[in-house]
Amino acid sequence: MLDSLLANARTTAHAFTVYRGAEPTGIESLFDAHGVAFEVRTLPPLGPDPFVLIESGGEFLGVISVDELDDLLDPPIVRPGDRDGVSPGYRAVFELFDDTLFTSMRRRSLLAVSREIEDRAHRVGTGTLRASFQRFSAFRPQVGVYSYLAADTDLSVHVHGVDDWDVPPIPGVRYHAVDDELERFWVLAFDGGDEGQACGLVAREDSDGYTGFWTDDAAIVAEIAAAVTAA
Repeated sequence: MLDSLLANARTTAHAFTVYRGAEPTGIESLFDAHGVAFEVRTLPPLGPDPFVLIESGGEFLGVISVDELDDLLDPPIVRPGDRDGVSPGYRAVFELFDDTLFTSMRRRSLLAVSREIEDRAHRVGTGTLRASFQRFSAFRPQVGVYSYLAADTDLSVHVHGVDDWDVPPIPGVRYHAVDDELERFWVLAFDGGDEGQACGLVAREDSDGYTGFWTDDAAIVAEIAAAVTAA
């Protein structure tokens, strides 16, 4: 099921147009590296600084400066609840690029997106959060974060993964060993709790990094959660 969600994300009708001067921008190389299709439009010599226009199905979604998009190259990693470490530019990147399929993603990028989802779950404080970092051993660096989430909220927290490590007991966190077929997938799904703030992430490990997307679509998040629960 997770593979089919990735295939469906590939058909999402997002359109990206880079407006810049005569010289190419770094974001074009980034888009190329991550398999994101885009067009280029040239600005006049005295025009504004380079920016990216984002549309979906012909509908305008937003504009973001190329400088702010640099956050995709070096995303912030902060603990849920610590919003001082995250710039408004990165939050805009996260919101505008949902449902966009990226290829060759790094683990740091996945961790940054995961922190956004975990932070939303922390702010809502209720609902169900499911996470799979592929293997239980990969959860080791996240023990502190999930201990904090479970202790500071009324969330129902579930951690899934291939059972290759003796996970420590954390009050409020339930562990679920999964089949090896889920070992390639880094997954988070938050059902939105009482405020309907669902969000999720699916990424598959390939030979050159991860292919994945994040989404605010509650129906897709429910599918993500169902796939992880059934594994």
